[in-house]
Amino acid sequence: MIKNITAILGVLAAVASLSLADSAPEASAQDTKKMVQNNFVETAQKGIKLSGYVDAGYSYNFTGAANGTSDVTGRMGTDTAAKGDFNLYAVKLALEKALTSENKAQAGFRTDVMIGEDANYLINRQNNTTTGTTSNSNQNSNALFLEQAYVSIRAPVGNGWDFKVGKFVSILGYEVIERPANMNVTYGLLWQQMPLFYTGVLSSYKFDDYLDAKLGVVNGSQTDNNTSTSGAGDGCAVLAALNVTAPGGNANWSNNFQYSSNNDNNTWQGNTTSSTSTAEENGSSGTGYTFIYNSWGNWAPKFANDKLLFAFNALLGTSSTNNGNPSQPGTTWFGAGAYAKYQFNDWFSLCSRGEYLGGNNPEKIYNTAQPNNDTLALWEYTLTAGFNVIDNLLIRAEYRLDWGNSSVNNFNTGGAGADNTSSGPAHYAGAEVVYSF
Repeated sequence: MIKNITAILGVLAAVASLSLADSAPEASAQDTKKMVQNNFVETAQKGIKLSGYVDAGYSYNFTGAANGTSDVTGRMGTDTAAKGDFNLYAVKLALEKALTSENKAQAGFRTDVMIGEDANYLINRQNNTTTGTTSNSNQNSNALFLEQAYVSIRAPVGNGWDFKVGKFVSILGYEVIERPANMNVTYGLLWQQMPLFYTGVLSSYKFDDYLDAKLGVVNGSQTDNNTSTSGAGDGCAVLAALNVTAPGGNANWSNNFQYSSNNDNNTWQGNTTSSTSTAEENGSSGTGYTFIYNSWGNWAPKFANDKLLFAFNALLGTSSTNNGNPSQPGTTWFGAGAYAKYQFNDWFSLCSRGEYLGGNNPEKIYNTAQPNNDTLALWEYTLTAGFNVIDNLLIRAEYRLDWGNSSVNNFNTGGAGADNTSSGPAHYAGAEVVYSF
């Protein structure tokens, strides 16, 4: 009996020892690692980076009405808020796996998302609507806007041929969508007239250290859909750029082109590019075209030891007759801007900007017809002081002056039906706080 019990205990001990061996920590960890590799995606992939910023501030327009209606033509969305207004301009998040410098077959991606009042304006640009979007009551800091989302590819051809496929920001313009990346807090007159983003394909090639080029095909400006169709045919917009960098890298000159096979219905701020029609043009019904040329450059003179920067920005746009009707002549718009920045020390800088915007069709710029003006002419001057207080924190204060034909709507003067517009001047003051990461 005792022998039988001893035998049974021996068998149980052997089974227990096998079970303990099978559940050893090393074996369990190896099995788990194998399961993760085979069945799950890693959460922290090498080379993927998250960046962005939070941008908030205060703006005050000295010319305006208490009802918050847009009162200064040429100012963008949030910048037109009447009287005093606290602003959440944008919360920007960018997730990217950038291409390396190696000339080999590789791929990556980038996604940019903006939340805030600027995002609200950009959504309306994409929807091709402007009416009512600039009043205080329509500013929405909860708006979510997808600025970019594209796949990047490098083909090992020559020095490396890169492609972007998806939604990406415009190749035109000296100023960009991100306020903190510009010299000034408010957006300029020319920025308002530039295409801001596209959906399509863009290729780029760097010939050497001094010359690079871009070529792309997209649906049209500010749209996810093909809005440049011509009758029953399939239209598109073609992009091209040629950039020249000076030896030493302290100056560059960029030449950018866009040609739309029909009147691109997202290339203007106002309602129409037809000087005789108050209805908004729709690219699906016409047989015209839109051509835009933008040239910009900057120069940091070496004698100033990187403290001084000069820049310029120029724009020429033309749109053909609507539906080929000679009674509806084409529209031409043009403008130029000059920039200067001086970095006094590590924490203080001063920037200035002066711009002019003109053309033969006021409806290209204004949201409503301006029967008293056969031509448009807008001007602005901006002075911005920047303070780099601590790492990643930027504080800027700004003064801006706008004037031009019927550029100011004096809603707080005059009776009903009276012409309350004037040529200005319109004064603006504001401040901005930006934390980047």
